[in-house]
Amino acid sequence: MTEIMTQPTPNPNALKFILDKEVKTEGKTSFKNPNQAKDVPLAAALFDLRGVDQVHFFQNVITVSKFTFEPWETLEPSVLTQIESLISEHNPDFKDHDPEKERRKNLPAELIQIEEILDRRIRPGLQGDGGDLKVLSYNDNVLLVQYQGACGTCPSSTTGTLEAIRAILQDEYDPEIEVYIAPEA
Repeated sequence: MTEIMTQPTPNPNALKFILDKEVKTEGKTSFKNPNQAKDVPLAAALFDLRGVDQVHFFQNVITVSKFTFEPWETLEPSVLTQIESLISEHNPDFKDHDPEKERRKNLPAELIQIEEILDRRIRPGLQGDGGDLKVLSYNDNVLLVQYQGACGTCPSSTTGTLEAIRAILQDEYDPEIEVYIAPEA
């Protein structure tokens, strides 16, 4: 029997399900739609539930983001049932194409430095809350980022979190840097 602890995130539309088993051995994966999840049966089954918007796998945590119309009182027990019924068959070693790894190989030195600061100071907190941050571009002292997982729909991501990212980068990288959130594609 798998032990699962449910924990809220700063985003009222996202819950973390912390397991006593790994769900992703290496890296992280955000599934934004059922098509992206089709090769991972556990993720695909979660998208079969009414109201599920996104699913994020990281270490031993599954973060489920929901549409606002679906109450957690009905969705949470269904998510728990799906996880409990499929976790024994789940392969945490599933490989997904990691364009981020390829992208980082070819970055200019300034972006590598920014990514290292984000890896050290920002991403651990975001990942702990079931989300992440992707850098889209850096031109003329303007950094364009996109939130992933639970962070994508979190109310604080456009205010406090964004200000923290900006302040840390201004302190550790360049006092003139500006940070903006890209609109969802």
